[in-house]
Order: sequence, then C-alpha cells, then structure tokens
Amino acid sequence: MFIGVDHGTNAMRFAGIGKDGVNTFELPRSEVANMSGQEILDSVTSGLGVHISDIELAAVTYSMGDGIVAIEDLKDVSSRGVISIEGVGKKTGAGTRVFDAIRESVIPAVLIPGIHSKSNTDSRMNVFSHSTSPEKIGIAYNAYSTGVDDFVVSDISSNTVTVGVCGGKLIGAIDACIFAPGTQHGPLDLEAIRDVDAGKCSANDAFMNAGVLNRSPYSGVEDLLNALNGNEDEAVLAMDRISLFAAMEIAAMQVLMEDYGSRGEIFLAGSMGEEDYVVDRIGKHIGVNPDVLGKWSASIGCAEIARDIAGGADSILGLDVHFSF
Repeated sequence: MFIGVDHGTNAMRFAGIGKDGVNTFELPRSEVANMSGQEILDSVTSGLGVHISDIELAAVTYSMGDGIVAIEDLKDVSSRGVISIEGVGKKTGAGTRVFDAIRESVIPAVLIPGIHSKSNTDSRMNVFSHSTSPEKIGIAYNAYSTGVDDFVVSDISSNTVTVGVCGGKLIGAIDACIFAPGTQHGPLDLEAIRDVDAGKCSANDAFMNAGVLNRSPYSGVEDLLNALNGNEDEAVLAMDRISLFAAMEIAAMQVLMEDYGSRGEIFLAGSMGEEDYVVDRIGKHIGVNPDVLGKWSASIGCAEIARDIAGGADSILGLDVHFSF
C-alpha cells in the first residue's frame, strides 16, 4: 500500500492506495497532539486496514515545507523540512508527532515541499516569500492524476489557496495570507495592520480571524451552513464573499496561465469548495463549471505521489524527487 498524509488545519488525514482501492482515515489534530508515536502508527494502520510492513512508501506533508525545494527522503531532511514553525496558522504539535512517528518507524517515506521564493516556479511570483504549503501539492497531483495537464485548483475551506499547473508542471500559487479569505483565515487589511501595530493582537491572530465568519453573526461553519439552508441574508452574504474572492483568485491565476498558453480546467477542493452554493456561484463568476475534488484530495494525491515515485517517477509536477529505496 502507498500512504499519503495531509497536514490539514483541523485534522491529520491519511489515505492508502492498495489492491483493494483507496482507503481514508482522519484524526483530529487535538487528539493526535496527545498521542505517542506508537499510538499514531497503530491508529493509522488500523484505520487504513494495513500492516506496517506492507506500506511500500508514504508521502508526507508538514507545516509550510519552506526549507526544501524538492521531494526528499523524509529521514534525511533537517528541521523537518521547514525554516521555522513560526508564522501563520494554528499550531497544536500534531503534525510534529506524526512526522516523528513515521521518521522513527520502518516506513519508507518522502517529504513534500511547499512552494516558496526558492522554488522552481514562475520567478515573478517570488515577490512573496511563500506561495503554498505542501498539502496543496497533494491536491494538485490528485487533479493531475485525472489526466489533465493544464489546470487551476482552488482549495477553499478555513483559508483559500489557489495553485496553477501548466504542461504538468507547477507554475505558481497564491497563499492564504495574500488574497482570498476562507471561513476563518485571510489577508490582513488596513484595520488589521493598525491593530497589530497598536499591540491589540499578533499578526498571526489577525490572520487567523480575517475570514468571512469574522464579519458575520455566526460562530462557526456549522452555524453558517445551517443559516444558509434557512436562506438567512447574512449567511448568503458570507458565502457570496467566499465565492467572489475565490473566483477572482482563480481568474488571477488564469492570467499567469495564459503566459504558458492555456487558461486550464478548474478544480475546487476543501470543505467550502464542496458546497453546491459555492460551486454554483464560482461557476457563474468565471463562466466555467468547475470539477469538484473531495476533502480527501490532499491525502489521496499524496498517496498517488508515493505510488508514482515507487513506480520510478523522478519528477512530480516539475518537482525533483530525491529518493531511492
């Protein structure tokens, strides 16, 4: 079996590709943070229905992935493939525990990089230090594995990140703290910058509370979706905001794509990217019916990466592979 690990915002998701098809399993990050390495391995193998000795290769994502530019042997990287765990996002320690559990096990594993200013993507995008974290590479590979070489994939959930691929190679990405908001996270606007400068909050706190929920009466995604089902005006507005900005981000990525000779097909992923309302609104904004990938797309895409590396692939979406059995 080939394993993919998605270091998501709220959960660690695992996918396994074997003779019997695809199996998936997830653990809340809050739960993983209190587990031992052996408990993690036991939970994953049990959840995926595989013996640890039958795992041929695992592909793992960890944090920002900004310390590496290629797909590396997980057991050879320093600092878990990151410059620092500081920055933006929620830190629970779950990703570290999963990383260390796999590193200390007998499981062969590769570590997938994020896309950042040292990556071999369009250099014009490097005005920003970071473009996307590694799990979005898994989502992009899941889209690529459908047989499409040119596409834009937008992952819309607690935050929004959009990735462009042309000719089967990554050309750029737009990170969560740059453009479109998600439900919880988003870029810092003028008010947020003033609050940070005034010492009212940290920059990370501002990012973590810049999503559409912060400007709505709803306490969480479940409340928002229940209100949407009731056609409440504020819920419709919140979803319209998510849809509009995601569509604008997709269109912006298509401007870059055109320099490579294609506007590409459109894929949506993430919890909001699965919502019929969002899919419909984005489709109307950009004039294309998007294809929808499920919430497991990152972990399944990582498992597909592991499968293809084991099959001899020395490049994944233009990323060099530095791994040998």
